[in-house]
Amino acid sequence: MHSSDTLVSIGLPVRNGASRLEAVVRSVLAQDHENLELLICDNASTDGTEELCRELASADKRIVYHRQPENVGLLNNFIHAGRAARGTFLRWIGDDDALEPSCLSRAVQAFAEDERLILVTTQVSYTDPDGTVQTERYERPGLGSDDPVERLGEMLRLLTESHLLIDPLYGLMRREAVVGIPRRNMLREDEVFACKLALAGPWGHVNEVLAHRNWKHESLGTISRRLGVPGWQAHFSTTLQCREILRWLDEIDLTPEQRRRARGAVHQMYARRQRSVVSRRSRKLVRLATGALRGRTG
Repeated sequence: MHSSDTLVSIGLPVRNGASRLEAVVRSVLAQDHENLELLICDNASTDGTEELCRELASADKRIVYHRQPENVGLLNNFIHAGRAARGTFLRWIGDDDALEPSCLSRAVQAFAEDERLILVTTQVSYTDPDGTVQTERYERPGLGSDDPVERLGEMLRLLTESHLLIDPLYGLMRREAVVGIPRRNMLREDEVFACKLALAGPWGHVNEVLAHRNWKHESLGTISRRLGVPGWQAHFSTTLQCREILRWLDEIDLTPEQRRRARGAVHQMYARRQRSVVSRRSRKLVRLATGALRGRTG
């Protein structure tokens, strides 16, 4: 049984976030679950982030500040935050996100009610660059199943649905169950990791808006530069993603029948993605052809 005495770790990776960091830190420290540690992992910032973080840490003993001596990359900084954590539970938070005061306590309560769970997500509100706020409720049971392939199938389905439904990478995780899962720096790595989490154990979900994130669409080329991965990956991102998931299926403990079903689910997701790409390119070609025709007749 978990209670208010259970230590929860919040990992906050940041690089050059001095202008936005204080608001995030305030929302974490305002949690009604008070037994927490906030690990700020500074990826060799070159602005005033270090000075601000040291000031914040000196004012509240729950804050632990780590500074990378050199830029280790976005993913490695996230991984470091998880490995440095000491809590029974771990949650990552972005450097421009915010939590409602009951975010951690509601998730800890869900863990207490179901000891099978390795992850508890909550409803999230997303703010677009134009200020539009969006959210959606998630009410399907698949991710809470004891069958790892059913959980994987539901996660793969979600990858082709709206991003508003669920965000496992910013849920509360049972630290020991997830921190050892290997991660590889690549495009769509977050989706691959979500699939590995789905295979690792059942999830719970709290249908209340308990977290807030800023959202902007970025091209795969932009993301590849931010991650420091080769630009050619943008042209083969779905293929590389599915190959990595299939490789992981061979490394975990599944029965032959489960592995066959899981592979089938991955192939189905790949086919859905490819159909979506073909449809999108066809619509673009129609628009270009229509525009050219209008230009000639105008």
